Amino acid sequence: MRSLVMFFGGAVAMALVVGALAVAGVIDDDPAPIVQASPPSPPATQPNQSRPKSTGGSESISDIYKRVSSGVVFIQAGQSATGSGFVYDDQGHIVTNDHVVEEANSFSVRIGADTKPIPAQLVGKDPSSDLAVLKVDPGAVKNGLKPIELGDSKALEPGDQTIAIGSPFGLEGTVTSGIVSSLGRTITAPNDYPIADAIQTDAAINPGNSGGPLLDGNGRVIGVNSQIKSGSGSNSGVGFAVPVSSVKFVVPQIMNGGKVVRAYLGVRNGDTPDLSGAVVGGVVTGGPADKAGLQTGDKITSIDGRQITSSDDVSSAVAARKPGEQAKVTVERAGNRRTLTVDLGTRPDTPAGG
Repeated sequence: MRSLVMFFGGAVAMALVVGALAVAGVIDDDPAPIVQASPPSPPATQPNQSRPKSTGGSESISDIYKRVSSGVVFIQAGQSATGSGFVYDDQGHIVTNDHVVEEANSFSVRIGADTKPIPAQLVGKDPSSDLAVLKVDPGAVKNGLKPIELGDSKALEPGDQTIAIGSPFGLEGTVTSGIVSSLGRTITAPNDYPIADAIQTDAAINPGNSGGPLLDGNGRVIGVNSQIKSGSGSNSGVGFAVPVSSVKFVVPQIMNGGKVVRAYLGVRNGDTPDLSGAVVGGVVTGGPADKAGLQTGDKITSIDGRQITSSDDVSSAVAARKPGEQAKVTVERAGNRRTLTVDLGTRPDTPAGG
């Protein structure tokens, strides 16, 4: 049963001239495999490396769980795939991961403590952000819908409290806790494009947690649990969530069948050893960067005055722009610095080769 995108690997060698190529508008990494989940079992709690007993405020993790868990959803996608989600509004919209629903055409959900499955309809999906929206009839929910409040992923800092609720291995109602381990990560979407500004957390996330909410210390959604990095096929303390800023941008556009349009630069790039920029590893022929004069080997040092230290920064800078806008891209080439004006294009549905 498909339930969680995985990154497999051991220790990552630091200071590579060009690491695994990430893309600002194009990425050519291999698709991350999906881990299979076990059949549904009774609710449980998971052990975790970091187990803070309170959020630092007036509510304990237990209090937050009691208040918020009624808005967490167990999703059955097709005959075998399972995942998690959360109630977005009182109209019946449920947010989950695209990779939870991508190969199914029938869906049922169990919301909160309700044990009776109710049918759901897929009303929107966006592979580029790994987000999807299901919809249920609000009248079919026994105890009514309890939307979970959205927080602010842009206000997070490393060390902030995190709480994950979902159905790892089919164990519904599981809660784990930890901290924000890092911010500004880039992960790979189901269609191989980069997802910028992902949240890294050590809260235990396992197959089946996909699509479930990552909460802050006040019980507000700060991300959608999406991927883990593991060499064993299960949690190793490195989980990633799509930031709630992406939810706020994407969901209103796709919840009624719409499509998200994104800016496109058209380069592949990697990191420099000293994190002084992003090295262009390839330029899409005829793409915006190519037309503006960017070349393979250029080191991008800033975009619109924003300092670029890595390929992740390029992805984030392009993601913040709109198609048709101009971007000032400063590069170093053969010891000389120059600023090129790029007319950003509209990103295609799938990456092009660089």
